[in-house]
Amino acid sequence: EVQLVESGGGLVQAGGSLRLSCAASGLTFDDYDIGWFRQAPGKEREGVSCMSNSDGSTYYVDSVKGRFTISRDNSKNTVYLQMNSLKPEDTGVYYCAVDWHGTSFNPLEYDYWGQGTQVTVSS
Repeated sequence: EVQLVESGGGLVQAGGSLRLSCAASGLTFDDYDIGWFRQAPGKEREGVSCMSNSDGSTYYVDSVKGRFTISRDNSKNTVYLQMNSLKPEDTGVYYCAVDWHGTSFNPLEYDYWGQGTQVTVSS
């Protein structure tokens, strides 16, 4: 059974930092591209960052460029999202996901998802 388990969310003041982790099991982790998504109340799920398994290329949505960093440790089957200079608009449930087909910000292309972790940024 494939499982993705996020952790590291919480409540932080604007300008603060959080590091999200996503531990994967039940799959050959380094065969998959990875992505982080978020969903705010009343809004659609949006892609935040993704990373290629083949060459390590990383991609970010414009609103988080320069503040968020995605990384992965294949030896630990874990992907991370370092979030700095957090803003209230970063609030939402953050999900990690894996994609066999390639890096994308389209959630429909992802094969497996975690349950999400709540990030709340207060002003």
